[in-house]
Amino acid sequence: MRVLPPSLIVLAALAGMPAAAQGSVCGQREMIVQRLLEQFGETRQSMGLQRDSGVVEIFASLESGTWTILLTLPNGLTCLVAAGEAWDSTATPRPPKGKAT
Repeated sequence: MRVLPPSLIVLAALAGMPAAAQGSVCGQREMIVQRLLEQFGETRQSMGLQRDSGVVEIFASLESGTWTILLTLPNGLTCLVAAGEAWDSTATPRPPKGKAT
């Protein structure tokens, strides 16, 4: 599987995205999600809408630390955008107004 650097993911998201789907592993969402669960123990941790391009989801395993970013296009096709290890689900709280982090 090809892993894209974060900068390319952001650029592709801003550009409207089918570019990130090109050359990626794509298929039916149900099958990909089932495989992530069975092979890696990954479950959905977060999701968001990406302009006109579809739904971005982050799957991760809190046990193994593996993670995967999926993009589901409006036509229903789901593509793996990136994957990796050492997932950390710690959220950084927003600092009070006027305070730097």
